[in-house]
Amino acid sequence: MKNLVIVESPSKSKTIEKYLGKDYLVVSSKGHIRDLAIKGKDGLGIDVENGFIPTYIISKDKKDVVKDLKKKAEKVDNVFLATDPDREGEAISWHLAQELKLDENSLNRVVFNEITHDAVINAFKSPRTIDIGLVKSQETRRMLDRLIGFKLSKLLNTKIKSKSAGRVQSVALKLVVEREKEIKAFVPEEYWTIDAKFKKNDIEFDASLSKINGKKAKLSNDISAKEVLTNCVGDFEITNIKKQIRKKEPKLPFITSTLQQEASTKLGFSAKKTMSVAQKLYEGIELKTGLEGLITYMRTDSTRLSDVFVKSAIAKISDVYGKQYVGNYKFKKNDNSQDAHEGIRPTNVNYTPDEIKEYLSNDQYKLYKLIYSRAMAFLMAPAINNTVSVLLENNGYEFVTNGTQLDFDGYLKLYKDYESSKDVILPELMEKEFLKPLKLIDSQHFTEAPLRYSEARLIKELEEKGIGRPSTYATILDTIVARGYVTLEKNKETSKTKVFIPTDQGILTTEKLDEFFSSLINVEYTANMESRLDEIADGILDNVSELQKFWDEFVPLLNIANQNMEKIQPEKTGEKCPLCGNDLVYRVGRFGKFISCSTFPECKFTAKIAKEEVSKEKPEPTGKLCPKCNSELLKRKSRFNTYFLGCSAFPKCRHMETLDGEEIVSKKKGKK
Repeated sequence: MKNLVIVESPSKSKTIEKYLGKDYLVVSSKGHIRDLAIKGKDGLGIDVENGFIPTYIISKDKKDVVKDLKKKAEKVDNVFLATDPDREGEAISWHLAQELKLDENSLNRVVFNEITHDAVINAFKSPRTIDIGLVKSQETRRMLDRLIGFKLSKLLNTKIKSKSAGRVQSVALKLVVEREKEIKAFVPEEYWTIDAKFKKNDIEFDASLSKINGKKAKLSNDISAKEVLTNCVGDFEITNIKKQIRKKEPKLPFITSTLQQEASTKLGFSAKKTMSVAQKLYEGIELKTGLEGLITYMRTDSTRLSDVFVKSAIAKISDVYGKQYVGNYKFKKNDNSQDAHEGIRPTNVNYTPDEIKEYLSNDQYKLYKLIYSRAMAFLMAPAINNTVSVLLENNGYEFVTNGTQLDFDGYLKLYKDYESSKDVILPELMEKEFLKPLKLIDSQHFTEAPLRYSEARLIKELEEKGIGRPSTYATILDTIVARGYVTLEKNKETSKTKVFIPTDQGILTTEKLDEFFSSLINVEYTANMESRLDEIADGILDNVSELQKFWDEFVPLLNIANQNMEKIQPEKTGEKCPLCGNDLVYRVGRFGKFISCSTFPECKFTAKIAKEEVSKEKPEPTGKLCPKCNSELLKRKSRFNTYFLGCSAFPKCRHMETLDGEEIVSKKKGKK
């Protein structure tokens, strides 16, 4: 064997090896192989006092993987690093190069945005060196998260029994808590609307009160509403008719955040499920022709589409729907976009969803169809509506009605399952024409409180405010739920959409962080940090200087909080300790809630809580497949009140992994 290729995921290796041929062995690192150590001062794995030098160690579950990779690397002429095309992937390649003693200046880094034959072959024709700027950016992010996470988590756990804090997760929690406070503080305001019903040529239509004597109508009570009804007497005169042709443009191709939002609202998928299903579509599906990657890389914030894809998609649109359905493609880069690769699109326009449906699971088909339709529709012509706006007046009161009729469906021809256009037909009307209303209707309303965040709404908010990166959204949301800071519950009004509701612990955590760390744990600081990380990647800023700036601001705040944050005392049971006579309290340990003496560790009395009812949560489908037997992985709750992913084929298959995808090796494994 001449060449060794290392990728992140085992499921990708077979697809890529098939494309490269017999001279290439493709193996997997199974994600990150190293992480910051938990030794040294404060267990940070970072030498803060000497220029923020990190200490890395091979992860426990990756020691055998690294050992095997080293053996294989020694037997080949060339080693290529083909990890994912983002900062995490670049960092994984760098860590692999460090452990395998590869030359960082050699052309051994291979990047492709889609796992197709042409993309992979072309990528291997032009390998590059590892991008140290991207590595430094990822390393800085990891060290910031470690410094904040370890220090703040320890403080909050000691003082208020909160499980963790984080640079981004705490800001996401803050948004949820602040929204809940807005809702509780909201005072509904009464307002009234007036509608007039008309009929002409057997066509009924409504017009709504818009202005009173040229000013926007504001009716705050029934008295003002009744006044309108009293004064609107006789016929209404049509004083203006405005006809327009309006174009409805297709939406941009998906980026990570918009895919998660649309999959949530249209398919009912969680962000985590969306990314899990998308990962499988990206890595490869076994089709009639063999393993094929069906979509481009799904962690992206660029809407750019490759010229090759655009050309093939336009030809497909013209062939299937006609030339009139072809749109004009213009790429406009988002200022906040890293634009490292393309938007999310199908890799082959000829793999239409229905043609390959038999090879996909139900969830894979739904998501692939959504991605395929969105990317293709973007390149189609806009829909065209004929619209008419009619103004009717009576005694200084202006009423407006609007009609619309679809003249050309354009991109809706393909995207109609996700976006529709409803006709509103008006009869033939003329200016200076008088119409007698059938009736006038006054309706009472009340302003509504802001909506709680659903997954889609919270992801949109994080994206708009520049918090985190597309690849982190699903993990952020999962973390604040797993830590017990929020619950994800069905909205009482809709019964479909789940919304985030902060727990008492989540509210307390946010309030304490606001009290002592408001200058660091806030939307603006977190968004600015993302921009600075981008500038580190581009070589504009020095990563050590940025870490030092943060540390100089963080440490004084931490010292003040350690001194002044009030420590919450454990809840008393109302009983006395049988050994020493002091109060008994409730505590939470690794095995759940228990009773302990308030003087612990002086008195070590403990007891189980009598007849404690532990609610058993039903396993939650994830859409992710078991790497060992291909059954679905389910999100389960352990007896320690933590979450993990377990195979649905249990006990036949006993595969388990963490929420981050690392395999959990049972201590009993191997025992007879």
